[in-house]
Amino acid sequence: MNDFEKMVIEQRDELFACVAQRGFDADEIDRIHRSYYLAEEAHRPQRRKSGEPYILHPIAVAMIVANEIGLGANPICAALLHDVVEDTDHTIKEIRELFGDDVATIVDTVTKRKSEKYETSLQVDNYKQMLQSIHYDIRALLLKLADRLHNMRTLKSMLPHKQLKIASETDYFYAPLAHRLGLYQVKTELENLSFRYRQPHEYDEVKSYITNYVETHAEAAEAWMQPIRETLERRGIKAKVVCEPRSAYSIYAKMKEDRISLSEVEHIRIVHIVYDNWKEMGMSEKEMALFIYTLITSMYVEKPSSMNSYLDVSKDNNYRSLHCKLMGNEGRWMEVHIASTEMMRVSNRGCLVDRDEHGIERWIDNFKRVLRELADQGKSGRFMEDVRSTFYEDDIYVFTPKGKMVILPKGATAIDFAFEIHNKIGEQMKFAIINDKLCSAKTVLRKGDRVRIGTDDVPSIDKSWLNHVITYKARVGIRRHLNRHPVKVGENFVICPECKPISGDEVIGFKLSDGRIEVHQCHCPHAIEKAAQKGDSIEQKVDMREFEQMVYPIHFHVESVNKDQLLLAIVSLVSDTMKLSLGNLQSTIEDDIVSTDFEVYVHSHNEIKQLKDAISSLPHVYGMRTY
Repeated sequence: MNDFEKMVIEQRDELFACVAQRGFDADEIDRIHRSYYLAEEAHRPQRRKSGEPYILHPIAVAMIVANEIGLGANPICAALLHDVVEDTDHTIKEIRELFGDDVATIVDTVTKRKSEKYETSLQVDNYKQMLQSIHYDIRALLLKLADRLHNMRTLKSMLPHKQLKIASETDYFYAPLAHRLGLYQVKTELENLSFRYRQPHEYDEVKSYITNYVETHAEAAEAWMQPIRETLERRGIKAKVVCEPRSAYSIYAKMKEDRISLSEVEHIRIVHIVYDNWKEMGMSEKEMALFIYTLITSMYVEKPSSMNSYLDVSKDNNYRSLHCKLMGNEGRWMEVHIASTEMMRVSNRGCLVDRDEHGIERWIDNFKRVLRELADQGKSGRFMEDVRSTFYEDDIYVFTPKGKMVILPKGATAIDFAFEIHNKIGEQMKFAIINDKLCSAKTVLRKGDRVRIGTDDVPSIDKSWLNHVITYKARVGIRRHLNRHPVKVGENFVICPECKPISGDEVIGFKLSDGRIEVHQCHCPHAIEKAAQKGDSIEQKVDMREFEQMVYPIHFHVESVNKDQLLLAIVSLVSDTMKLSLGNLQSTIEDDIVSTDFEVYVHSHNEIKQLKDAISSLPHVYGMRTY
């Protein structure tokens, strides 16, 4: 018996042991075993890219379905059989005869439809097929998530351009889907794996920073948490108090969102307080959370207005917790999340909690409504963008002047709010009154805002509005004004006008119909969207030498303490030492804090790094960011 055969037997036995512990009846266990042996026979000649027997993949997917997601016997059978119809001579009819209608229906739903001509592309048509499965059962979507999770865990064996394609699909579609379904652990792992393969250098940088930070501050964190543990114990509260690092992806996303450097990210770790004896103490979950909040804010200084409660109105993916920020013993704010063990279970299981008691009906009804609206609009060519922007973002709750609650995606603007109320209001919008303050229509809304829309009888939609909306309804109302034209570079390339890649960046290219290559930075949202929908157009090699003769404006923002000749030193570094052209320069001083903004025209990413290192080394420079 060779090593691969031993591996198959070991993982098969591990799956069977897991199934036995789940409490399935004899018929269900027999059906799972028979599913395995059919899959093993069907896939026997096949190998994965790593050289391993293909059957290891269905076994791993079935383990995720059974153990990590917690589905029943039929989805486990479907997981074992999910590639049989697509990759072998077995048919859905055969699956139905052997394992019943339920297993066959799930397998049929996740089996890719082969066609000589696709409505949009193979990838998008597959997304549509999966999304339509929500009309009868959500288990097919969960099986696809398990399949994608294992593919990402084993992505190392794929070629680089395939890694980019699969990672972009994951970041664009599967991770947001897991988030909306409330599968927090699955979502976090998918995001991190996608980040690792799309931007390996930046991933390594962030991961290394997190590791060093946690090791350096471990003793201080323990010293800070111990008094909390002792206080809770004295009060009879059974709780775990632990400090865990945030994921590399979430920290990187924070850097991009706030345009800050790694050293400026405030919360590298989160302190979790998880309690489980609220009933014994005669309290509700909410009362216990608020009681713990009262205790710890009596011990440590709380950051003003930092408390956020998701106890009564949970997020749409069932997340419930209470958040606050307290002063740490190293002079930095510590983010604290307070939740019961039940809240944690619900948060991690999401839509799967209490499925028989309306656990996912709201999610399904909302999603059906979105699909109906998209179908009513016909073939816009932007189906996935509409679905994703409408449905896969975090929610905020805002209010009309009469107190009606309106749910919008995080990042939505007053324009999105206007179109959500009524299309006519959106079309005639002029301004917004937010919390009694006059604001631009493009103002980003925050949780709890009270919003009133000012209108005019004459429609006044501006084409720039499309860059300031994220909901489907708003996009439909103003999409016709979109008029983007990429910037041409030489004869061979078209560069993205949004991310503006330069020499030295981690880039991805897409072959256009005229033979040119459209180039983006790997983190560019347009690149992720394109790779997720048209992955076959990815160009394996992008020769960036043509870019080295070009110059690009990069904006620097420097924070420093006011000292003589600091501005002169910056100018000297740019012009004399680096021999670069300096653009607009503006410097303001307030209470001896100097904020300096300037543009530098660079040729490569390496020049940006050299200049950043040089400026960072200047005395009295505290922080810096570029964009």
